[in-house]
Amino acid sequence: MTVQLWSSIGAIGAPTAVLDLDAADHNVAEMRRRASGTPIRVASKSIRVRGLIDRMLREPGYAGVLAYSAAEALWLARSGVDDVLIAYPTVDVETVKQVAADSELAARITFMADLPEHVRLLDSAGSAHPLRVCLDVDASLPVGKALIGAHRSSVHGPGQAAEFARATARLNGVRLVGLMFYDAQVAGVQDTNAAVRLLKRRSVAELAERREQLWRAVASYASIEVVNAGGTGSLHLVGGSPVTEFAAGSGLFAPTLFDRYDGADLRPAAYFASPVVRKPRSDVAVTFSGGYAASGASGASRAPRPVHPEGLRYFAQEGAGEVQTPLRGAAARELAVGDAVWFRHAKAGEMCERFDEILLVRGGSVVDRLPTYRGEGHNFG
Repeated sequence: MTVQLWSSIGAIGAPTAVLDLDAADHNVAEMRRRASGTPIRVASKSIRVRGLIDRMLREPGYAGVLAYSAAEALWLARSGVDDVLIAYPTVDVETVKQVAADSELAARITFMADLPEHVRLLDSAGSAHPLRVCLDVDASLPVGKALIGAHRSSVHGPGQAAEFARATARLNGVRLVGLMFYDAQVAGVQDTNAAVRLLKRRSVAELAERREQLWRAVASYASIEVVNAGGTGSLHLVGGSPVTEFAAGSGLFAPTLFDRYDGADLRPAAYFASPVVRKPRSDVAVTFSGGYAASGASGASRAPRPVHPEGLRYFAQEGAGEVQTPLRGAAARELAVGDAVWFRHAKAGEMCERFDEILLVRGGSVVDRLPTYRGEGHNFG
C-alpha cells in the first residue's frame, strides 16, 4: 500500500472506515477474471454499503444480490435492485407478507428454504402469485461418517432434494426456482497446507458430481432458473454445468481471512484507522476503541490486524479492546497522541456494522463518502 493512503484522511478523532478504490477496482476485475464468464451475484453480507453494492452491479459480470436477511432483501428491492436471492431461511412473517402482497416485489425476491417448515411459512402468506423459492443444499464433504463444511442445510442427497421438490410442487403459494450450493470448506478456508489443498480438491470433485445429480432429480418437479455456487475463495474452482451463477462479496474488501488463497490475486482494500489517545510508555501506543472481532471460532485470526505503522502488536492479556486498544513494539515509539494507526478487519462486511460511513480514497484523496447500512439507519442482524 502506498504512503498516500496512510496520509489520505488527515487528523481523526474517532475510528474511521476507509476503502482504497484502486485496490477495490482491481479486486472486482480479479473476481470477474476467475469467474470466467459466469455471472457473479453480489453477497451483501460481505459489503453492507448500498452504494458499493450498486457500484458492483454496474460492473460487467455482476448481476443480482445475495442478501442475508429477508428485511434487507425487501429494502434492497424497494431501492431498485431487481433480483435479490435471500441466502438464509427466514421466519420473518411480516416481511414475507409484505412481499406476497406486491407482485413486483414477489418477482424480484427469492426466498431460501431447506425444511418443510420454511415452505409452509411462505405458502401460508396467501399470495396470489407464488413466492419464489431456492433450495439450499448441504455442500459439505462426506468423510466417513462425518461431514466437513458449514452446518447449513438438511438436504444433502438427490433423494432428499427430489422429495423437497415434490412436496413444494404440491403447494400453490410457492414455486421452486433455484438451487444453492455454498462450499464453505472450499470458499471459506485459506490454502495453508497440503492437507487443506487435498481436501479442497476432493470436495470440488465430489460436489461437481453430486450437484449434477441433484439438479437432475429436482428438474423432474420444478423449472430451475438459478443454480448458485461458490464464493470469493472458489470462483475459479466450481464452475461448469449446471451452475448458472456464483456468489461473492468479500473479495471486494479482501480482509485478512482472505490473504492466503491459491490462484486468487486479491489486494487489501478496506481498512479502519483509529487515533492514538494515550502513551503510557514510550513503546506503547493506545488507540481509541478498535475491538472489532470477527464472527466465527474465537482466536487471534478473528482480531483486526494493525498494519501501519508496521510492527505493532497486541498485548496478550488485553488484545483489541471495546474502548481502547493498547499496542506495543518499536513502531509505537514514533507515534504521538493524535496519530492514526491503520487496521485491517478479519472479515469484510462485518467491519461496516461499526461505522456510519466509509470513505472512498483514490490516489491519496478522499473522493466520496458512502453511508453503511448502519449509517442509513438499518440493522438487519
